[in-house]
Amino acid sequence: MRGVVQIGVLGMALVVPIVGLGCAREAQAPAPAPYFDTAGRPDAATGGVRMIPISTPQGTFRVWTKRVGNNPSVKVLLLHGGPAATHEYFELFDSYFPGAGVEYYYYDQLGSAYSDQPDMPELWELPRFVEEVEQVRQALGLDQSNFFLLGHSWGGILAIEYALKYQQHLKGLVISNMMASIPAYNAYAEKVLMPAMDQAALKEIKAIEARKDFSNPRYMELLMPHHYVHHILRMPADQWPEPVSRAFGHLNQKIYVPMQGPSELGASGKLVNWDRTADLGAIAVPTMVIGAKHDT
Repeated sequence: MRGVVQIGVLGMALVVPIVGLGCAREAQAPAPAPYFDTAGRPDAATGGVRMIPISTPQGTFRVWTKRVGNNPSVKVLLLHGGPAATHEYFELFDSYFPGAGVEYYYYDQLGSAYSDQPDMPELWELPRFVEEVEQVRQALGLDQSNFFLLGHSWGGILAIEYALKYQQHLKGLVISNMMASIPAYNAYAEKVLMPAMDQAALKEIKAIEARKDFSNPRYMELLMPHHYVHHILRMPADQWPEPVSRAFGHLNQKIYVPMQGPSELGASGKLVNWDRTADLGAIAVPTMVIGAKHDT
């Protein structure tokens, strides 16, 4: 879940991707009544919430989504980071998207927060997550005339993979705080981030990782002041916005550790060899990539 520091900037600037992706007129805020109109909406009685069934080789499960607003031509599906973080740290979009007339969808991926959390390790594979996103798209009725996919951190990996397989359904793509190569990400962590850290703290972090003692409170006691407050959210941890702290508290470690590894200080899980650098040219839909100086 890298680069959450940019989320405030992202919230203020998300009209820029939408305008930049060729729909300046469409992004103008509609009148309040049309934007909040729920006529004919199947989610009107639930405040925009829908539990969507997801078919997998291991059975059918449900994932949680919540729609905010109404705009027939601009609908943004938000893919959170992690893997297995939650939609919660995106909540500040409530302060920006309605004013821009953007219809948007919170979504907890399978295994996360309000969605089902089956204890089935075989489910936590990138191709299955891609098929999950496609099933969510179909259930929400999103299509090429309105569907913008925004992926942050791990969600950026998922968005790239989705675009490579299903871009015919996309109107635009936003990749936030994610590069196209985990090997390159790890090289940056080893050559730039780790040498800049307090070396005594880094040595202790590495010792805990070598023992696989990730539940040791000391592990996060070291990571938070020496890494997270510099590269995840650049403010003192006790000042983090409540939705960000809540999202961290709800991270599903049973998915996060096998896929990402134990922390944001490099990746060592199933994603360790993921690299789509050579395939980016195949993405033809309008795309915006957001990054910043202090990203991990």
